[in-house]
Amino acid sequence: MKQQSTPHPLKKSLGKVPVIPPQYLLPFILITTCFALWGFANDITNPMVEAFSRIFNMGVSGGTWVQVVFYGGYGVMAFPAAMFIKKYSYKAGILIGLGLYATGALLFIPANYIGVFYPFLIAYFVMTCGLSFLETSANPYILFMGDERTATRRLNFAQSFNPMGSITGMFVAKTFIQARLDPRSASERANLSVDEFEALKTADLDILSSPYIIIGLVIIAMFFLILFVKMPRDETSDHRMDLWGTLSRLFKLKRYREGVVAQLFYVGAQIMCWTFIIQYGQRIFMEQYGMNAGDAAQRAQFYNIIAMAIFVGSRFICTFLLKFISPGKLLMFLALGGVALACGAIFFQDITGLYCLVGISACMSLMFPTIYGIALKGIGSDAKFGAAGLIMAIVGGTILPKIQAGIIDLDTVFGMPAVNASFALPLLCFMIIAVYGFRTEKVFAN
Repeated sequence: MKQQSTPHPLKKSLGKVPVIPPQYLLPFILITTCFALWGFANDITNPMVEAFSRIFNMGVSGGTWVQVVFYGGYGVMAFPAAMFIKKYSYKAGILIGLGLYATGALLFIPANYIGVFYPFLIAYFVMTCGLSFLETSANPYILFMGDERTATRRLNFAQSFNPMGSITGMFVAKTFIQARLDPRSASERANLSVDEFEALKTADLDILSSPYIIIGLVIIAMFFLILFVKMPRDETSDHRMDLWGTLSRLFKLKRYREGVVAQLFYVGAQIMCWTFIIQYGQRIFMEQYGMNAGDAAQRAQFYNIIAMAIFVGSRFICTFLLKFISPGKLLMFLALGGVALACGAIFFQDITGLYCLVGISACMSLMFPTIYGIALKGIGSDAKFGAAGLIMAIVGGTILPKIQAGIIDLDTVFGMPAVNASFALPLLCFMIIAVYGFRTEKVFAN
C-alpha cells in the first residue's frame, strides 16, 4: 500500500503564521525605513575614504580613519544603547538614534567651515553613535513584531530595504560628490602652491558636505514622524538592570558567542569589499585603460553600485529560499561562494577580478540578518543586550579595513598588486562564517 507523504510539521505550522501581523504593519514600515536610512549613511561614507585621501593629500591608510571612527562608534555605543532601551523602550532608542544621526550629519556645517580633517571625524563619530542606537533598537524590535517562528524571515525582509538605502548612498556619492570633485590625484595636488591647494580643498569640501547636511534634515523629519505615531511596546519586558548576569547567560551560549565572532568578521568583510572596490577598480582603470585618478574612481564606484544592486536582488531571493533551506545551511553555502569569489579577486589582476569582487555581494546579501537571527534565537528577554553584542561586533569594520589599507599602501605583495593580495583578509572572514553556518547545522541544532 502506498504511503501518503506527511508535510514537515514546521512548514505546516509556518504556513498559517503571518510574517508581519496586521496590527504591526505601520510600525514595521516606519522601522524598516530606518534600515534604509542607516544603509544610506554607511554607503555614502565608504567611498569617502578615497575622497578624503585625495582632498587632504593622505594615503589610503590616512583616509581609513573615516572607517575607524565611523564603525568604532558602533562598538562604543552599543551597550549604552542597550541599557537605555532596557530601561525605557525600543521607540525611545529609535528616537535617540535618529537625534544623534541628525546631529552628526549637521556637524558637517562647522567641520566644513573649519576645513581640517579631524572635525569631520567628530561628525562621523556622533552620527555613528546614532546609527548604533538605531541598529541596537530596530533589529530586535523587528524580531518582536510577530511570531518567533517567523522572526528570521521577518528580519531578513526588513533588512532587504537596508541595501536600497545603500544604493541611494552610493549613487549620491558617485553623482553628487565624486563626479564633482576635482579629478587631480593626491600626487598632482602635492605640486600645487599652498593657496591653490587650500582653494581646491575648500571647493571639494563644500561638495562633499552638502549631501550630509541634506540627509540631516531628512532625519529630523523622520524623528518627528516616529515621535507622533503610536508604536507597540513590549509589555512583558523587565526593565530592571542585570547587565553582568545577562552577559554571563549570553556568553554561556555557544550559538550566541560564536555568532558575535562571525558577525565581527562578516562586517569586516563587507566593509573591505565595498570600500576598497574603489582602489581595486581604480588601479585597473588607470593602468589598463589610461584613465586619470578621478575618472577611474568614478568608474570603480559604478561597479560598486552594481555590486549593491546584486546584493539587493540576492537578499530577496535568499529570503525566499529560507522557506525551503535552513538559515545555517544557506549561510554556509553563501560563505563558501564568498571564499571562491575572493580567490578570483586575488588571483585575477584584470577586469575579471573586478567581476569576482562585484559577485561577492550576492554571497554577502543574507549574512548579517541571518547570523543575527541565529545568534538571538530563543534568548527571550535577554535579546536587548544580545542585540548590543551583535551590533558591537560591527567594530570589525574598524579593525580589518585598517589592516587592509596598510597592505594596499605597500603597492606590491609577493609580486602581485597589493590591492589584490589584500583581499586575502575577506577570504579569511568568509571561511570563518562558513564554519559558523556549518556548526549551526551540526552542533547548535542538536
